[in-house]
Amino acid sequence: MIGHREPGRARRPFLGHAGPTVTIEKTPFKGWPNCYRVSNGTVEFIATTDVGPRIISFGFVGGANLFFVREDFAGETGGTEWKNYGGHRIWHAPEDKVRTYEPDNSPIEAQVIPNGLLLTMPPEKRSGIQKAIEITLDPATSEVRVIHRLKNTGPWPVEIAPWAISVMAPGGFAIAPLPTAFHPDRLLPNRALTLWPYTNMRDDRWLWGTDYVLLRQKVVQGEERTKVGINNNLGWAAYYLKPFLFIKRFTPVTGASYPDFNSSLEVFSNNRMLELETLAPLAVLQPGAVVAHEERWALHRNVDLAFSEEDVRAKVEPLVRTTR
Repeated sequence: MIGHREPGRARRPFLGHAGPTVTIEKTPFKGWPNCYRVSNGTVEFIATTDVGPRIISFGFVGGANLFFVREDFAGETGGTEWKNYGGHRIWHAPEDKVRTYEPDNSPIEAQVIPNGLLLTMPPEKRSGIQKAIEITLDPATSEVRVIHRLKNTGPWPVEIAPWAISVMAPGGFAIAPLPTAFHPDRLLPNRALTLWPYTNMRDDRWLWGTDYVLLRQKVVQGEERTKVGINNNLGWAAYYLKPFLFIKRFTPVTGASYPDFNSSLEVFSNNRMLELETLAPLAVLQPGAVVAHEERWALHRNVDLAFSEEDVRAKVEPLVRTTR
């Protein structure tokens, strides 16, 4: 095991190979001294073990970080309030003001696995839920496999759903495909939008299309928060930050019950960043049981994409088909 075990215990750094062409090395990042960079020479991700579990950076080697990092929180640890440091994290749905925002400000455990890391936090004190992220990098491509796990260490069953949240750097736009399956005679509805109380459908950050919903991240006056949920049967979503395209895939479960009026995909934005979120179905987690939710990421560069359905259909869809 590497990373953190107990506060104050000596840490054993790791530097070496975890696979044929994947390297893992200890590195400081944004003021957090105990981070680990995993790279295949083309793309890399960085995980911090000072807080989390969080993947705090993802991008091409030597290029921009596609994930948002909140600079005034960077490098901080400890405290009794939850902080959105940024990066990619795991939560459990449905959202609750007390349970969801339990702080993740303490050291976590990190284990080297083939081509990646297993990041595990201690069980949450209020909920008894233990969060873990297993993340591995393909040695030859830009593709990453991310498995999110929730374990119930408490004494009673809990109904929850794994909730994977990528906090994206500002200035780009999200792509959320609308459901495609429909009644043969097209008589019945095949899609629904879940709206939050602060969501204004006249907000010009949104493009409500025929096949996609697009959300642009930018600074606005007035209510900055906006969010939508979709029961996505296609199993993918994307974020474009010129000239990079981040695609995440997941496996929707037909007929399953999802949180937030049956949302398997959610997109949120404010003046700082944008969140690209996927959810697993709700499950009653018995004491000692574990539930998992998998995402597959891919990163593309030199993409020229307009804020339009036509460009998404012509340029993004072919790249989605190449992502496993």
